[in-house]
Amino acid sequence: MSCAPVQIDNSMTAELPPDLSIDYHLDLLATGVVLLDADLHIRALNLSAENLLEVSASRALGSPLEELLEESNEWYPLLNQALTENYSMVRRAIPLTTRTGQERTVDVTLSPIAGKVESRCLLVELTMVDRLQAISRDESEWQAQATLKEIMKGVAHEVKNPLGGIRGAAQLLSGELANPNLQEYTDIIISEVDRLHTLVDRMLGPRERLESEPTNIHEVTEHVRQLIEAEAKGELAIERDYDPSLPDFLADAGQLTQAVLNLVRNARQACGDAGLITLRTRVLRQFTLGGSRHKLVCALQVNDDGPGVPEDLLPRLFLPMVTGNAKGTGLGLSIAQRIANQHGGLIQVRSSPGDTCFTMLIPMET
Repeated sequence: MSCAPVQIDNSMTAELPPDLSIDYHLDLLATGVVLLDADLHIRALNLSAENLLEVSASRALGSPLEELLEESNEWYPLLNQALTENYSMVRRAIPLTTRTGQERTVDVTLSPIAGKVESRCLLVELTMVDRLQAISRDESEWQAQATLKEIMKGVAHEVKNPLGGIRGAAQLLSGELANPNLQEYTDIIISEVDRLHTLVDRMLGPRERLESEPTNIHEVTEHVRQLIEAEAKGELAIERDYDPSLPDFLADAGQLTQAVLNLVRNARQACGDAGLITLRTRVLRQFTLGGSRHKLVCALQVNDDGPGVPEDLLPRLFLPMVTGNAKGTGLGLSIAQRIANQHGGLIQVRSSPGDTCFTMLIPMET
């Protein structure tokens, strides 16, 4: 069976060869592309479709679509209509549920490929609406972090200058005081100025220059796990769910360790030593971060079963000095986010009572 050239929604024309395998270049698309035969069996799919349907191409090829998607999905009648009537159609914001129970919202484009009804093919393009919304939120977060960074630099400069003057004046005053007992007050001034200076440095976050080297993310997470378990004296349960296929990638291992340590300490504060923390790693393919598309992205998740983050706090969670913990400084998550940003990534959060997850996303280009 052969099919004519197919015009894709993004103006890219793909020539489908006789064996119906999808052109290599379609794997670069963010849109999921699936080729179905007249019986709605999968004849081909690209990498984005594999990720969306949560199945590998080797397993999916030849399978009926209903093995991968719940039959209750409302667009099944549209597939049959497009095939029988040889009519292209587009439907927006269609709910889609995979066999694993994952719920997504997609825009669906159906393009029948010319032929007899019994041998007709159907090209299905799936664009994840919720993913596009997430990309928009990520870009906004990225821009907000960049703006905040510049503001903090200006504030730090304006604060450090008078702090230096106050410290110097206190030192001079200390040398001029005839009564040694009064030096106690100048010592307080000096120590408080030093404390403010340190606080400003911490608010600015990590150093600008990365010392990148091949880094294994699991060496980072294991080091952090050992540190936290030592701090908790064995009372805290930390589970691991690692993807062993993750390759090494260029990163500043020291800074990544600090970021992960901040996330895990935050989780421990939330759930307490009687709680459960899960460290999970996965690889994401053809993933967009900060407006740039990356072939491979490392996704490190830190889950805890604590009470969750208050909803009104979520939009401000990565700002300096914002914390839901009365004993916290509000700098740990801000610093972790800035470290992720310096690596070209970011940290996302979702939270509900009993299930809070921070996901650090770092590109793995080498």
